Amino acid sequence: MTDGHAPVQLALNPDRSRAAIRLFHPKGNIVTAEMILALTQALEPLAHDPHLKPLTIEGAGADFSFGASIPEHAPAEIGRVLPEAHALVYALLDLPIVTAALVRGRCLGGGFEIALACDFIFAESSATLGLPEIALGVFPPAASALLPPRIGAARATSAIVTGNSRSAQQWFDDGLIETVVPDGTLDAAIDAWYDGYLRPRSAAALRHATEAARFALRRHVAEVLPELERLYLSDLMATADAAEGIAAFLEKRAPRWTDR
Repeated sequence: MTDGHAPVQLALNPDRSRAAIRLFHPKGNIVTAEMILALTQALEPLAHDPHLKPLTIEGAGADFSFGASIPEHAPAEIGRVLPEAHALVYALLDLPIVTAALVRGRCLGGGFEIALACDFIFAESSATLGLPEIALGVFPPAASALLPPRIGAARATSAIVTGNSRSAQQWFDDGLIETVVPDGTLDAAIDAWYDGYLRPRSAAALRHATEAARFALRRHVAEVLPELERLYLSDLMATADAAEGIAAFLEKRAPRWTDR
């Protein structure tokens, strides 16, 4: 439920050169199937607007996103939800405009995967980003495709296998985050970045430059994400521990692993 608010709120500035999407869920902007569908649909008209230069994506309130909806990752639901989440990743990578995630607070799991599908990540200094899926007996398929090309296999493996969240500064040091700014200054920092680097440029040139810059990543994701989706749905979800991890979380207890 979205508490009377749409799960995705889209705004355009008066000259339509900038677009902004805000994610909303009353519990930390949890990425639900409803939000995934709404975000995917919001991207469609933006792809055909020749004047747009950047699209920014941020979470409402203090956090970008706590991550994906855990109940929707139960065995009975995940076969429907995961392909829709991956369709959103493809849509972001195909969008012919510059994309930037603006991260405040926590940016975890499926929320982090949305940010990873953007060209840039800007974060406040107190932000933390991570992939905690392993604690639930699963792994993040989209992040497993997106993160290694962006920061290298060793650093990506550490994030995926340990599940540890890391500070914005640590991710900046790894080359993932474009800029870390003091808390409360992110909007001003994005405005300055836009004025300095995008406003003076041709929107057509930016579209083509963005396509060129993403070319290798898009090809990589198109090749490996279907295999990772198969690994998740066909192999991982056949294990007892995958179902146990989700059940334990929902029942608010420690998981009882059988290692099978």
